[in-house]
Amino acid sequence: MADIKQHPEVFSDKLSDLEITHNEHFRSDSDDTVASQPKFVETGVPLNRSPTAAALDKTDPSFLWPRIRLACQDAFSEFIGTFIILMFGDGVVAQVVLSNGKKGDYQSISWGWGIGVMLGVYAGGKSGAHLNPAVTFSSCVFRKFPWKKFPIYMLAQTLGAFCASGVVYANYKSAIDTFEGGAGIRTVTGANSTAGIFCTYPAEFMTRTGMFFSEFIASALLMFLIFALKDDSNLGSGNLTPLGLFFIIFGIGACWGWETGYAINFARDFGPRLMSYFLGYGHEVWSAGGYYFWVPMVAPFFGCTFGGFLYDLLMFTGESPINEAWMGIPGAYNRLMSFGKSKKEKTESSIV
Repeated sequence: MADIKQHPEVFSDKLSDLEITHNEHFRSDSDDTVASQPKFVETGVPLNRSPTAAALDKTDPSFLWPRIRLACQDAFSEFIGTFIILMFGDGVVAQVVLSNGKKGDYQSISWGWGIGVMLGVYAGGKSGAHLNPAVTFSSCVFRKFPWKKFPIYMLAQTLGAFCASGVVYANYKSAIDTFEGGAGIRTVTGANSTAGIFCTYPAEFMTRTGMFFSEFIASALLMFLIFALKDDSNLGSGNLTPLGLFFIIFGIGACWGWETGYAINFARDFGPRLMSYFLGYGHEVWSAGGYYFWVPMVAPFFGCTFGGFLYDLLMFTGESPINEAWMGIPGAYNRLMSFGKSKKEKTESSIV
Protein backbone atom coordinates (compact mmCIF):
# COMPACT_ATOMS: atom_id res chain seq x y z
CA MET A 1 0.00 0.00 0.00
CA ALA A 2 2.90 2.35 0.72
CA ASP A 3 4.20 1.91 -2.84
CA ILE A 4 0.83 2.79 -4.33
CA LYS A 5 0.60 5.97 -2.26
CA GLN A 6 4.15 6.99 -3.14
CA HIS A 7 3.84 6.26 -6.87
CA PRO A 8 0.15 6.68 -7.81
CA GLU A 9 0.99 7.41 -11.45
CA VAL A 10 2.59 3.95 -11.87
CA PHE A 11 -0.42 2.20 -10.39
CA SER A 12 -2.73 4.29 -12.58
CA ASP A 13 -0.88 3.22 -15.72
CA LYS A 14 -1.06 -0.46 -14.77
CA LEU A 15 -4.75 -0.21 -13.99
CA SER A 16 -5.34 1.44 -17.36
CA ASP A 17 -3.55 -1.44 -19.10
CA LEU A 18 -5.66 -3.98 -17.24
CA GLU A 19 -8.86 -2.21 -18.24
CA ILE A 20 -7.87 -2.23 -21.90
CA THR A 21 -7.14 -5.96 -21.79
CA HIS A 22 -10.40 -6.70 -20.01
CA ASN A 23 -12.55 -4.66 -22.37
CA GLU A 24 -11.08 -5.72 -25.71
CA HIS A 25 -13.91 -8.22 -26.28
CA PHE A 26 -16.54 -5.49 -26.00
CA ARG A 27 -15.26 -3.15 -28.70
CA SER A 28 -17.64 -2.53 -31.53
CA ASP A 29 -16.72 -2.88 -35.19
CA SER A 30 -16.76 0.90 -35.45
CA ASP A 31 -13.79 1.31 -33.06
CA ASP A 32 -10.61 2.71 -34.58
CA THR A 33 -8.70 -0.20 -33.07
CA VAL A 34 -10.49 -2.86 -35.17
CA ALA A 35 -8.21 -2.55 -38.18
CA SER A 36 -5.10 -2.90 -36.04
CA GLN A 37 -6.23 -6.06 -34.24
CA PRO A 38 -4.91 -9.46 -35.43
CA LYS A 39 -7.39 -11.25 -37.65
CA PHE A 40 -8.93 -14.52 -36.39
CA VAL A 41 -6.84 -14.60 -33.23
CA GLU A 42 -8.39 -15.84 -29.99
CA THR A 43 -7.39 -13.42 -27.22
CA GLY A 44 -8.15 -13.13 -23.56
CA VAL A 45 -10.48 -15.19 -21.42
CA PRO A 46 -12.86 -16.81 -22.17
CA LEU A 47 -11.50 -18.39 -25.34
CA ASN A 48 -14.02 -17.32 -27.93
CA ARG A 49 -14.16 -15.54 -31.22
CA SER A 50 -14.39 -11.78 -30.99
CA PRO A 51 -17.08 -9.79 -32.83
CA THR A 52 -14.29 -8.43 -35.02
CA ALA A 53 -13.27 -11.88 -36.23
CA ALA A 54 -16.89 -12.88 -36.78
CA ALA A 55 -17.43 -9.81 -38.96
CA LEU A 56 -14.29 -10.47 -40.98
CA ASP A 57 -15.55 -13.99 -41.72
CA LYS A 58 -18.24 -12.37 -43.83
CA THR A 59 -16.60 -9.29 -45.27
CA ASP A 60 -12.90 -9.74 -45.87
CA PRO A 61 -12.36 -11.32 -49.33
CA SER A 62 -8.72 -12.07 -48.61
CA PHE A 63 -9.67 -14.69 -46.05
CA LEU A 64 -11.02 -17.48 -48.24
CA TRP A 65 -11.10 -20.32 -45.73
CA PRO A 66 -12.99 -18.41 -43.00
CA ARG A 67 -15.65 -17.56 -45.60
CA ILE A 68 -15.85 -21.20 -46.72
CA ARG A 69 -16.05 -22.31 -43.10
CA LEU A 70 -18.85 -19.87 -42.44
CA ALA A 71 -20.81 -21.06 -45.49
CA CYS A 72 -20.32 -24.73 -44.55
CA GLN A 73 -20.60 -24.32 -40.78
CA ASP A 74 -23.75 -26.43 -40.44
CA ALA A 75 -22.30 -29.29 -42.47
CA PHE A 76 -18.99 -29.19 -40.60
CA SER A 77 -20.74 -29.14 -37.23
CA GLU A 78 -22.98 -32.11 -38.07
CA PHE A 79 -20.02 -34.03 -39.51
CA ILE A 80 -17.82 -33.44 -36.46
CA GLY A 81 -20.60 -34.12 -33.96
CA THR A 82 -21.55 -37.45 -35.55
CA PHE A 83 -17.88 -38.31 -35.99
CA ILE A 84 -17.35 -37.88 -32.24
CA ILE A 85 -20.38 -40.08 -31.44
CA LEU A 86 -19.05 -42.95 -33.55
CA MET A 87 -15.49 -42.60 -32.28
CA PHE A 88 -16.70 -43.26 -28.75
CA GLY A 89 -19.57 -45.61 -29.64
CA ASP A 90 -17.82 -47.93 -32.07
CA GLY A 91 -14.65 -47.58 -30.03
CA VAL A 92 -16.20 -48.93 -26.84
CA VAL A 93 -17.90 -51.80 -28.70
CA ALA A 94 -14.55 -52.72 -30.27
CA GLN A 95 -12.84 -52.73 -26.90
CA VAL A 96 -15.50 -54.91 -25.26
CA VAL A 97 -15.79 -57.38 -28.15
CA LEU A 98 -12.12 -57.76 -28.99
CA SER A 99 -11.09 -58.22 -25.35
CA ASN A 100 -13.75 -60.92 -24.85
CA GLY A 101 -15.36 -58.79 -22.19
CA LYS A 102 -12.18 -58.35 -20.17
CA LYS A 103 -11.95 -54.61 -20.90
CA GLY A 104 -15.62 -53.79 -20.42
CA ASP A 105 -19.12 -55.22 -20.61
CA TYR A 106 -22.56 -54.27 -21.91
CA GLN A 107 -22.82 -51.53 -19.31
CA SER A 108 -19.59 -50.07 -20.66
CA ILE A 109 -21.20 -49.89 -24.10
CA SER A 110 -24.13 -47.90 -22.72
CA TRP A 111 -21.71 -45.51 -21.03
CA GLY A 112 -19.59 -45.14 -24.16
CA TRP A 113 -22.49 -44.30 -26.45
CA GLY A 114 -23.98 -41.90 -23.92
CA ILE A 115 -20.69 -40.07 -23.47
CA GLY A 116 -20.17 -40.01 -27.23
CA VAL A 117 -23.53 -38.33 -27.81
CA MET A 118 -22.95 -35.80 -25.04
CA LEU A 119 -19.53 -34.82 -26.37
CA GLY A 120 -20.77 -34.89 -29.96
CA VAL A 121 -23.44 -32.34 -29.04
CA TYR A 122 -20.83 -30.11 -27.42
CA ALA A 123 -18.58 -30.39 -30.47
CA GLY A 124 -21.32 -29.91 -33.07
CA GLY A 125 -23.45 -27.37 -31.30
CA LYS A 126 -23.15 -24.57 -33.87
CA SER A 127 -25.58 -26.34 -36.21
CA GLY A 128 -27.98 -27.28 -33.43
CA ALA A 129 -26.29 -30.69 -33.03
CA HIS A 130 -29.00 -32.85 -34.57
CA LEU A 131 -26.46 -35.61 -35.35
CA ASN A 132 -29.29 -37.86 -36.53
CA PRO A 133 -31.27 -37.56 -39.80
CA ALA A 134 -34.47 -38.63 -38.04
CA VAL A 135 -34.04 -35.80 -35.51
CA THR A 136 -33.50 -33.34 -38.36
CA PHE A 137 -36.57 -34.70 -40.15
CA SER A 138 -38.74 -34.32 -37.04
CA SER A 139 -37.41 -30.80 -36.51
CA CYS A 140 -38.47 -29.95 -40.06
CA VAL A 141 -41.95 -31.37 -39.46
CA PHE A 142 -42.65 -29.93 -36.02
CA ARG A 143 -40.24 -27.03 -35.45
CA LYS A 144 -40.16 -25.41 -38.92
CA PHE A 145 -36.52 -26.25 -39.44
CA PRO A 146 -35.75 -25.42 -43.11
CA TRP A 147 -36.40 -28.43 -45.36
CA LYS A 148 -33.67 -27.27 -47.73
CA LYS A 149 -31.12 -28.04 -44.99
CA PHE A 150 -32.31 -31.61 -44.47
CA PRO A 151 -30.23 -33.20 -47.30
CA ILE A 152 -27.11 -31.29 -46.18
CA TYR A 153 -27.50 -32.39 -42.57
CA MET A 154 -28.23 -35.99 -43.51
CA LEU A 155 -25.22 -36.23 -45.82
CA ALA A 156 -22.86 -34.62 -43.29
CA GLN A 157 -24.10 -36.88 -40.48
CA THR A 158 -23.70 -40.03 -42.58
CA LEU A 159 -20.22 -39.04 -43.75
CA GLY A 160 -19.18 -38.30 -40.17
CA ALA A 161 -20.25 -41.77 -39.05
CA PHE A 162 -18.66 -43.36 -42.13
CA CYS A 163 -15.28 -41.74 -41.53
CA ALA A 164 -15.24 -42.36 -37.78
CA SER A 165 -15.90 -46.08 -38.23
CA GLY A 166 -12.92 -46.19 -40.60
CA VAL A 167 -10.71 -44.61 -37.94
CA VAL A 168 -11.92 -47.12 -35.34
CA TYR A 169 -11.17 -49.98 -37.75
CA ALA A 170 -7.66 -48.66 -38.44
CA ASN A 171 -6.97 -48.42 -34.72
CA TYR A 172 -8.21 -51.93 -33.92
CA LYS A 173 -7.13 -53.70 -37.12
CA SER A 174 -4.48 -55.85 -35.45
CA ALA A 175 -6.88 -56.82 -32.67
CA ILE A 176 -9.54 -57.70 -35.26
CA ASP A 177 -7.07 -59.89 -37.16
CA THR A 178 -6.21 -61.75 -33.96
CA PHE A 179 -9.83 -62.09 -32.83
CA GLU A 180 -11.06 -63.29 -36.23
CA GLY A 181 -8.26 -65.84 -36.51
CA GLY A 182 -6.04 -64.33 -39.17
CA ALA A 183 -5.29 -61.30 -41.31
CA GLY A 184 -7.98 -60.58 -43.86
CA ILE A 185 -10.62 -62.79 -42.22
CA ARG A 186 -13.78 -60.73 -41.72
CA THR A 187 -17.06 -62.32 -40.62
CA VAL A 188 -20.52 -61.01 -39.87
CA THR A 189 -21.91 -64.00 -37.96
CA GLY A 190 -20.30 -66.61 -35.75
CA ALA A 191 -18.43 -66.76 -32.46
CA ASN A 192 -15.53 -64.61 -33.68
CA SER A 193 -17.41 -62.17 -35.88
CA THR A 194 -16.50 -58.50 -35.58
CA ALA A 195 -18.97 -56.79 -37.93
CA GLY A 196 -21.12 -55.87 -34.92
CA ILE A 197 -18.42 -53.44 -33.85
CA PHE A 198 -19.47 -51.06 -36.58
CA CYS A 199 -23.22 -51.36 -37.07
CA THR A 200 -26.20 -53.12 -35.52
CA TYR A 201 -27.51 -56.65 -36.04
CA PRO A 202 -30.62 -58.18 -34.42
CA ALA A 203 -30.72 -61.00 -31.91
CA GLU A 204 -31.39 -64.37 -33.53
CA PHE A 205 -34.84 -64.77 -31.94
CA MET A 206 -36.18 -61.48 -33.32
CA THR A 207 -39.03 -61.43 -35.82
CA ARG A 208 -39.23 -58.79 -38.53
CA THR A 209 -42.08 -57.07 -36.70
CA GLY A 210 -40.14 -57.19 -33.44
CA MET A 211 -37.07 -55.68 -35.08
CA PHE A 212 -39.03 -52.75 -36.45
CA PHE A 213 -40.97 -52.16 -33.24
CA SER A 214 -37.83 -52.21 -31.08
CA GLU A 215 -36.18 -49.51 -33.21
CA PHE A 216 -39.45 -47.60 -33.52
CA ILE A 217 -40.15 -47.38 -29.79
CA ALA A 218 -36.54 -46.48 -28.91
CA SER A 219 -36.55 -43.72 -31.56
CA ALA A 220 -39.92 -42.42 -30.33
CA LEU A 221 -38.53 -42.20 -26.80
CA LEU A 222 -35.49 -40.36 -28.12
CA MET A 223 -37.45 -37.68 -29.96
CA PHE A 224 -40.10 -37.27 -27.26
CA LEU A 225 -37.41 -36.64 -24.67
CA ILE A 226 -35.37 -34.32 -26.90
CA PHE A 227 -38.44 -32.14 -27.36
CA ALA A 228 -39.01 -32.26 -23.62
CA LEU A 229 -35.44 -31.16 -22.88
CA LYS A 230 -35.73 -28.27 -25.33
CA ASP A 231 -39.17 -27.08 -24.17
CA ASP A 232 -38.61 -24.03 -21.98
CA SER A 233 -42.31 -23.91 -21.13
CA ASN A 234 -41.75 -27.26 -19.46
CA LEU A 235 -38.83 -27.61 -17.04
CA GLY A 236 -36.36 -27.37 -19.93
CA SER A 237 -32.70 -28.26 -19.65
CA GLY A 238 -30.99 -25.15 -21.03
CA ASN A 239 -27.22 -25.52 -21.07
CA LEU A 240 -27.55 -28.96 -19.48
CA THR A 241 -29.10 -30.40 -22.65
CA PRO A 242 -25.95 -32.40 -23.56
CA LEU A 243 -25.97 -33.98 -20.10
CA GLY A 244 -29.66 -34.78 -20.48
CA LEU A 245 -28.92 -36.44 -23.82
CA PHE A 246 -26.24 -38.52 -22.15
CA PHE A 247 -28.84 -39.97 -19.79
CA ILE A 248 -31.34 -40.49 -22.62
CA ILE A 249 -28.88 -42.52 -24.70
CA PHE A 250 -27.53 -44.35 -21.66
CA GLY A 251 -31.07 -45.24 -20.60
CA ILE A 252 -32.16 -46.38 -24.05
CA GLY A 253 -29.05 -48.53 -24.36
CA ALA A 254 -29.43 -50.03 -20.89
CA CYS A 255 -33.16 -50.72 -21.27
CA TRP A 256 -33.80 -51.20 -25.00
CA GLY A 257 -30.46 -52.10 -26.55
CA TRP A 258 -30.31 -55.87 -26.36
CA GLU A 259 -32.66 -56.91 -29.18
CA THR A 260 -31.44 -54.76 -32.08
CA GLY A 261 -28.49 -52.75 -30.75
CA TYR A 262 -30.52 -49.49 -30.59
CA ALA A 263 -29.29 -47.84 -33.77
CA ILE A 264 -32.07 -45.18 -33.58
CA ASN A 265 -30.11 -43.24 -36.19
CA PHE A 266 -29.84 -43.76 -39.95
CA ALA A 267 -26.38 -42.15 -40.12
CA ARG A 268 -24.99 -44.03 -37.13
CA ASP A 269 -25.90 -47.38 -38.70
CA PHE A 270 -25.73 -46.93 -42.46
CA GLY A 271 -22.41 -45.04 -42.55
CA PRO A 272 -20.45 -47.69 -40.58
CA ARG A 273 -22.30 -50.52 -42.36
CA LEU A 274 -21.16 -49.13 -45.69
CA MET A 275 -17.63 -48.76 -44.35
CA SER A 276 -17.60 -52.37 -43.11
CA TYR A 277 -18.74 -53.51 -46.56
CA PHE A 278 -15.80 -51.69 -48.15
CA LEU A 279 -13.43 -53.11 -45.54
CA GLY A 280 -14.11 -56.69 -46.59
CA TYR A 281 -17.04 -57.93 -44.53
CA GLY A 282 -18.89 -58.64 -47.75
CA HIS A 283 -22.49 -58.84 -48.86
CA GLU A 284 -23.57 -60.34 -45.54
CA VAL A 285 -23.56 -56.92 -43.92
CA TRP A 286 -26.75 -56.36 -45.94
CA SER A 287 -28.25 -59.86 -45.88
CA ALA A 288 -27.68 -60.78 -42.22
CA GLY A 289 -30.77 -61.01 -40.04
CA GLY A 290 -33.03 -61.51 -43.05
CA TYR A 291 -31.83 -58.30 -44.70
CA TYR A 292 -32.21 -56.42 -41.47
CA PHE A 293 -30.15 -53.48 -42.73
CA TRP A 294 -33.18 -51.49 -43.88
CA VAL A 295 -34.83 -51.48 -40.43
CA PRO A 296 -32.39 -49.05 -38.74
CA MET A 297 -32.55 -46.93 -41.89
CA VAL A 298 -36.35 -46.57 -41.88
CA ALA A 299 -37.67 -47.20 -38.37
CA PRO A 300 -35.94 -44.18 -36.74
CA PHE A 301 -37.76 -41.80 -39.09
CA PHE A 302 -41.14 -43.27 -38.19
CA GLY A 303 -40.26 -43.51 -34.49
CA CYS A 304 -38.87 -39.99 -34.14
CA THR A 305 -41.78 -38.50 -36.06
CA PHE A 306 -44.24 -40.32 -33.81
CA GLY A 307 -42.36 -39.28 -30.67
CA GLY A 308 -42.33 -35.65 -31.77
CA PHE A 309 -46.02 -35.82 -32.64
CA LEU A 310 -46.87 -37.33 -29.26
CA TYR A 311 -44.98 -34.65 -27.33
CA ASP A 312 -46.59 -31.81 -29.24
CA LEU A 313 -50.03 -33.43 -28.98
CA LEU A 314 -49.91 -33.87 -25.22
CA MET A 315 -47.45 -31.28 -23.89
CA PHE A 316 -46.21 -28.58 -26.24
CA THR A 317 -48.00 -25.21 -26.36
CA GLY A 318 -45.62 -23.36 -28.67
CA GLU A 319 -45.43 -23.02 -32.43
CA SER A 320 -46.12 -26.41 -34.00
CA PRO A 321 -48.36 -27.82 -36.75
CA ILE A 322 -50.24 -29.66 -33.98
CA ASN A 323 -51.27 -26.29 -32.54
CA GLU A 324 -52.54 -24.95 -35.85
CA ALA A 325 -56.11 -25.31 -37.17
CA TRP A 326 -57.00 -28.96 -37.65
CA MET A 327 -53.54 -29.95 -36.47
CA GLY A 328 -51.93 -28.23 -39.42
CA ILE A 329 -53.25 -30.65 -42.04
CA PRO A 330 -54.87 -27.97 -44.27
CA GLY A 331 -51.77 -25.78 -43.97
CA ALA A 332 -49.47 -28.65 -44.89
CA TYR A 333 -51.64 -29.46 -47.89
CA ASN A 334 -51.61 -25.84 -49.06
CA ARG A 335 -47.83 -25.60 -48.69
CA LEU A 336 -47.41 -28.83 -50.65
CA MET A 337 -49.67 -27.59 -53.44
CA SER A 338 -47.96 -24.19 -53.61
CA PHE A 339 -44.57 -25.91 -53.72
CA GLY A 340 -45.72 -28.10 -56.62
CA LYS A 341 -47.17 -25.09 -58.41
CA SER A 342 -44.02 -22.98 -58.02
CA LYS A 343 -41.89 -25.89 -59.22
CA LYS A 344 -44.10 -26.28 -62.28
CA GLU A 345 -43.88 -22.54 -63.04
CA LYS A 346 -40.09 -22.63 -62.79
CA THR A 347 -39.97 -25.57 -65.19
CA GLU A 348 -42.22 -23.79 -67.69
CA SER A 349 -40.23 -20.56 -67.48
CA SER A 350 -36.96 -22.40 -68.07
CA ILE A 351 -38.44 -24.04 -71.19
CA VAL A 352 -39.56 -20.66 -72.53
